[in-house]
Order: sequence, then C-alpha cells, then structure tokens
Amino acid sequence: MIYKFGRTLASTLRLLGLCLALTLIGAPAASAQSIRTVAEEAILIEGSTGAVLFEKEADTRMPPSSMSKLMTVYLAFEKLKDGVINLNDRFEVSEPTYRKWRLQGSTMFLNAGDKVTVEDLLQGIIVQSGNDACVVLAEGIAGSVDIFVDWMNEKAKELGMTNSHFTNVNGWPDDEHYMTARDLATLAQAMIKNFPEYYPYFAEKSFTYAGIPQNNRNPILYNMEGADGLKTGHTEAGGYGLTASAVRDGRRLILVLNGMSTERVRARESERLLTFGFRNFDIYPLLKSGQVLDNANVWLGEADQVPLVIESDVTLSLSKEARRKMKVKVIYDGPIPAPIVKGQPIATLEISSSDMKTVTYPLVAGESVGELGGFSRLKAAFNYMLVGSSGRGNE
Repeated sequence: MIYKFGRTLASTLRLLGLCLALTLIGAPAASAQSIRTVAEEAILIEGSTGAVLFEKEADTRMPPSSMSKLMTVYLAFEKLKDGVINLNDRFEVSEPTYRKWRLQGSTMFLNAGDKVTVEDLLQGIIVQSGNDACVVLAEGIAGSVDIFVDWMNEKAKELGMTNSHFTNVNGWPDDEHYMTARDLATLAQAMIKNFPEYYPYFAEKSFTYAGIPQNNRNPILYNMEGADGLKTGHTEAGGYGLTASAVRDGRRLILVLNGMSTERVRARESERLLTFGFRNFDIYPLLKSGQVLDNANVWLGEADQVPLVIESDVTLSLSKEARRKMKVKVIYDGPIPAPIVKGQPIATLEISSSDMKTVTYPLVAGESVGELGGFSRLKAAFNYMLVGSSGRGNE
C-alpha cells in the first residue's frame, strides 16, 4: 500500500492556500465540539455542503411540534412548482375543520365557510403557525388529511429523512408523530435549495388575516443579521424548538434546536450557535474536477506512470483548527498493473484532521496505458528484478 505525498499534489495544494500537516502560530480556534447548548437536541450544518458543524442527540426521536409544519409547506411548494395548484386558488374552510381547530393551539383565525387563497394559507402556516391553516391546505390539495399525511411520510423517505414519521399535518402531539434534528435539517436544506421562489415567505415578520395581525415567532428574524427562516415549535412534550437559517457573506447555515425551557432561552441559543458557526468555520474549495493530483508507477505498461485525477470538485466545511492541522494522502497499491483504462479507479485521496471525520475521494486514471507484450514484457520483468520500480528499468 502506497501512502504518497507526491510533488504534484503538494504543489497543487499549496497553490490553493492549504497547509498540509503544518502547525501555525497564533491563538487557537474553536473546535467543532468546543461549544455546548442547553437544548436537548441540536444540529448545525453548512447549507451548501451539508457538513455537520455541531450536533447533540441529533438522531434522537423527538416531538417536533410545529416544526413538522415544514413538511406540510414543502409539499405545498412542490404542488405549486409542478403547477397542480397556484397561489390564487381558494380552499373552503369546512365546518368540522373549523370546530375542531378554532381553539386548538396556534390559529390563523379561519372561519367556517371562508374561501382562503393558497398564498394566505401558506402565510398563515409559516408566519402565524396556524394549525387550522395546515388542515385546510391539506384537505384542499389532497382531498383529505389522511392522504396528505401519507404523502408526507413518502416524501420523508424520498428526501432521506430516515427517522421521521408523521400522523398529522400540523405537529399536534402524538406519540407516533416524531422527527429528529438531523431530519429537520435535511428538510430545511431541501426547502431552501428546491424552492428559492417561495422561500422568502419564511422571512416575513407579520401577517394579517380577518383583521387580526400576528407576528412571526422566529426570534432570529428580529435580532440577527442575515436571518431568513424557518419555523418555531412548542409543545409541553417537546419544549421550545426552532429550525433556523441565516446567510452571512454568501454562506448559509442551518440550525435545529429543540427541548428548551423558555422562549428567551430559544432566542439566546439560536443566535449564539449560529454566530459560533459563522465565526469558527468556513468553506474551503480545495480541488477542481479533472485536476491531476499525482502520478502512479505502472507495472509492465507502455508508459512508466499514469496520472491520478480527481473526478469531482472537493469543497469542505472546516473549523479553522481543522484546516490548520489538515493532512492529505494519496493511497494506492503500486505499481499499478497494465492495462489501465482511462477513468478506471486506481487510487484514493484521503483528507483528515482533528475534529472532522476523515473523508475519501476516488482518484481515476487520467490516461489509458496499454500492456507490454512479447519480448518487451520479458525485458521489463527482468529489469524489475534488477532495479525494481515499474519494470521498465528507466527510473
């Protein structure tokens, strides 16, 4: 097994401003887990890469409360984008829905017989957290809440939310209705990526329906630069929660917190953890697709070496501490036996550091290399017995 820091790789990374296993003099930066939170469950991710910057019980099932309304909104956005519904469509509030939800938790103050636009219902959910609005929207789109809930569970699987299950459309307490902080972050990331035309609704600070104004309960919209979403939640079982996002200098962070004791604690923790993420982490574009990182020796080939190429861009979200201590390795079993086909995986790029999981990327052959035949093959094998290397005896 070859562990190689080739000259090509080292010079390439130096040009990109990376320091390989180099310790810098200066004040130590915060590491990924050097901050704590009183939240029972939490996760902080980089919006563009999905890299986890901080987590606490992120895979523990929890009552998501009104944060589960994000899935209701996601499906509505999807139907809008597909042209199944439009913002001006009107859905009628049925008498049973009115009677059941007019006094059940957060409300948009819908009245029986109201014919409400899809846009108003979305604002009633996103800004006012209306339980009644969720039910009317689900009934209007799917025909029944039960069908809509089935769609929610199917969409969760499609998005890779492996630890979520929905029994209703608004997060009303139910032992079988649960999500995890990680799944909520996955949903938020998909929402922001897939529906940029509708996402600005989450930044609205107030909405008025039936002459009743209500303010958005999301605390970071009022006190944090770049904050633009997403959804609060609160039940006795779940405590106070928030799925939040903010943008600063082109970087987006997504935060999920749950299980806090008061609104004030929720506001403090959300701003503190987002600020921590912006201050102590950054995005580092390291390599470009198609870049040659090194050359591997070839055994019994028509060429002595074959270039090792990265097939995809490599961009990492790292703490400043992890960046300073980064180590990069090119790993392969060498020499590589010919024949070699261009694009064939033949090596691995390994990037590691403190406070980050080691990541690996396949390296492929940048060129095809034919196999030596006849007398040339015998000569190369004999030369290898004498001088080693690739078997061609000219290194």
